[in-house]
Amino acid sequence: MSSRIANAELRKKVVSVDEAITHIKSGMRVGMSGFTGSGYPKEVPPALAARMEAAHAAGQPFKVSLFTGASTGPELDGALAKADGVQFRFPYNSDPTTRDKINRGEMMYIDMHLSHVAPMVWEGFFGKLDLAVVEVSGITEDGELIPSTSIGNNKTWLDLADKVILEVNSWQSEGLDGLHDIYYGTALPPNRMPIPMVRPDNRIGQPHFRCDPEKIVAIIETDKPDRNAPFTKPDATAEAIAGHLLEFLMHEVKVGRLPKNLLPLQSGVGNVANAVLAGLMDAPFGNLTSYTEVIQDGMIDLLEAGKLRMASATAFSLSPDVANYMNENAAKFRDKIILRPAEISNHPEVIRRLGCIATNGLIEADIYGNVNSSHVMGSRIQNGIGGSGDFARNAYISIFVTPSVAKRGDISCIVPQVSHVDHIGQDVQVIVTEQGLADLRGMAPRQRAELIINNCSNPAYRDMLRDYFERAKRGAYGMQSPSLLSEALSWHQRFVDTGSMSQSPAQAAE
Repeated sequence: MSSRIANAELRKKVVSVDEAITHIKSGMRVGMSGFTGSGYPKEVPPALAARMEAAHAAGQPFKVSLFTGASTGPELDGALAKADGVQFRFPYNSDPTTRDKINRGEMMYIDMHLSHVAPMVWEGFFGKLDLAVVEVSGITEDGELIPSTSIGNNKTWLDLADKVILEVNSWQSEGLDGLHDIYYGTALPPNRMPIPMVRPDNRIGQPHFRCDPEKIVAIIETDKPDRNAPFTKPDATAEAIAGHLLEFLMHEVKVGRLPKNLLPLQSGVGNVANAVLAGLMDAPFGNLTSYTEVIQDGMIDLLEAGKLRMASATAFSLSPDVANYMNENAAKFRDKIILRPAEISNHPEVIRRLGCIATNGLIEADIYGNVNSSHVMGSRIQNGIGGSGDFARNAYISIFVTPSVAKRGDISCIVPQVSHVDHIGQDVQVIVTEQGLADLRGMAPRQRAELIINNCSNPAYRDMLRDYFERAKRGAYGMQSPSLLSEALSWHQRFVDTGSMSQSPAQAAE
């Protein structure tokens, strides 16, 4: 393993992982790097999990509160959750073991807007940060830290933690040096100043992290890769959604509401998002830019093809093959990719100023355009709101995409009333399913309902939605957003009771 530690004094702090984890005690608040499976520590979490399991076997408590940038990898969230070593977790999770513990009430979890994390930690709402574990790709001769494949909240963890453990990962490309833009100009009120960014390609900070060397108590060298699961290839449903969305964007250009190179693009993660990005390859747009949360496979393809001029984000979220390609070719993307702290990549002020076109997924939307992107049947967390709220409320155009049904048709993703609200109707401008697109801008609630039902709902549920809406207009308490309170969530209850939202023939006849 070749050392990436150019600073002589910090080289003296290289220790074994077993020695490093002695600094982590039960009850600590620990901030760890990692964002969408990129740049998370690979050595400390599994070793810590083994130590937790040994303590539990001996009848001793050992749990920590875990702060991250967003979701991480199986070596972190998965290992610590299986060891029953996390008592409190925020701000986002996609690990199935952690999810199960949260939904069983065995782990406290806060699901929150990602742009809020760093300010709230600085304000002290989560208590003192005892220790940070941060992966970097190298250390310069003067002791600055070269970030790896995600930034997330690492700057905040390094600034606020009493102690710091670094993992220097030589698997991460040396070509990453120069991709990052770490802005140190944020402050709490009343000392906040405008963030000096007017274009997505502005660099406003420095390429490396700063960290007081006295706080660094241990350094571990590793060469383990990021582990992201491969993305599902876009299916016919995803391609149909992408087709409707691209047709909409072309129309917006034609009528003069968007320039020919669009506006900075933000995209959630998944096969629908990649289908949209793939569709942009042949669409009549060029010189595109992206100001988003994560850079995924389709963006790398667009950058290489010259369709996308540059992309700004806080992390990579790449399939294994594309991650390996990026690792071998990172240097050639230095003038095309910028990775920033999440408090900048997701900052509402910047998103509004740049006029981002935001496209995010959902679990369900109701006929008035309210969106649930985090909970199944109202009470079970799936992953979380992530950065979708940061972008949706502040975007120039706020778009949500989803298949019209889930669970092989047993769940309608368009319902009379969402069982949990993450994005109120005022923040949702366009809804797209494989059935069609509903442009909700300038529409009152009853107009929205008719358009969503007609354009976006699945034919298997469309008549049920129309029947509900017509009866609601006759029997609701008020006519602004007609709702039958005794029925609004009955579809969800029917799924919980029977396994399907669909009515049986007997029910339909009643």
